[in-house]
Amino acid sequence: MLGLFNTLQMGARALQANQLGVEVTGQNLANSSNAAYSRQRVDLETSTPTPTSLGLQGTGVQVASIQQIRDSMLDGEVRDESSYGGYWTSQQSALESAQSQLGEFLNLNATGSATDSQGISDEINNLFNSFQNLATSPTSMAQREDVVNQAQSLAAGLNQASSQLSTLNDSLNGSIKDGVTSANQLLSQIAQLNDQIAKATITGGTANDLVDTREQDLETLSNLVNIQTTANADGTVDVSIGGQQLVSGKNVLDTLQTYDPGNGESLIETATGGIPLTLAHGSIQGTIDARDGALQTLRTGLDTLASSMIMQVNGIYSTGYDLNGNTGQDLFTGTDAATIGVNANLLTDPSQVQAAGVAGATGDNAVALQLAQLGNQSIAGLGNQTFSGAFASQVGSFGFALSTANTQVTNSASVASMLQNQRDSVSGVSIEEEVANLITFQQAYTASSKIITTVDQMLSTVVNLKQ
Repeated sequence: MLGLFNTLQMGARALQANQLGVEVTGQNLANSSNAAYSRQRVDLETSTPTPTSLGLQGTGVQVASIQQIRDSMLDGEVRDESSYGGYWTSQQSALESAQSQLGEFLNLNATGSATDSQGISDEINNLFNSFQNLATSPTSMAQREDVVNQAQSLAAGLNQASSQLSTLNDSLNGSIKDGVTSANQLLSQIAQLNDQIAKATITGGTANDLVDTREQDLETLSNLVNIQTTANADGTVDVSIGGQQLVSGKNVLDTLQTYDPGNGESLIETATGGIPLTLAHGSIQGTIDARDGALQTLRTGLDTLASSMIMQVNGIYSTGYDLNGNTGQDLFTGTDAATIGVNANLLTDPSQVQAAGVAGATGDNAVALQLAQLGNQSIAGLGNQTFSGAFASQVGSFGFALSTANTQVTNSASVASMLQNQRDSVSGVSIEEEVANLITFQQAYTASSKIITTVDQMLSTVVNLKQ
């Protein structure tokens, strides 16, 4: 038999176990709205039995551990989807910024439909229409002024679009650098948490709240860059990015930094080793791919359009004669979308517009007519498209890239929500379940206290018998 004192100890252990159960249940309820929290559970086991004349007799209950309910496979899937979603969300954000800034010039509004504003496409058509009007009235000063004005409008539109794309490009480079800074901070935090977790668990204890914090940091890091993790026996997690291990236990082996490959852009490499990294997903890589993909294609397309416009128009225009019989000037100056402009002489004297094909031939419209017809000709440098067709193709490619990003963001959000619901079904706190557990532990605690009260009364009886 256990005896009264052993029975008293059994009651005390039961009180302690059920009190801890109430405490852990209270912790779960307190964090029921904490998205980063994984519910915990008190694991109870029978305490060591004691030998008696009747054999081994149970001595009650004791706490084995406080277990965190977490599915590491689901955590990994959530991190992967966070990386995937971050990639497409950053692409969407970059392209939407370009759309909002360039909508007027691309003849698009926020929904991608045409606007009534004068965009580059309209300016191209207006320029060639002005050439046609000049061919109809080659001696008209008003038509000559219109040619100069339309050329100025087109040049200004290309200038501003190029400038805004350049500004956006610089902004994206800054965003990449900010992302790298955040990633390095997270790597440091993860290493510090690894150290704290290892120290807490070395004696067999738990560090459940620290594990929750580390998982939150890992998911935030995954949103920035796609990571690979390896769990260690001491509770720490190693982290690799782009195949390079950056965190080993409590140590940060290397960090990230941006570098310029020689074209003024920012790419990613390891800070100490200087190893260039190609990242599959994450918001940093999404920003890089948007910058070097659809936006760079648009920038290059505008430059090609502008240079072809300058070359083709000037090639015809320079052979013409103005009202004073002079020739040899160009209509456009510059070489690309950033530098295209209009011959300054024409701004002050439209009579210098070279519309005639023969010197001194009043009313001759040969060059003006050739320029008007140029608008409908296929240009080899533009992929055998017209100026308007080439620009429409560029806008279409940009719109397709944005549409793809929008679709991928929507799909990723759906998958992320599904994975989060799956994880919540395992790790999330159910208020109804916790309240039921709370009542169970409360009743068990009350019952355990009865054991102690009963034993106390029995001990008093024994003492009184001696008296």
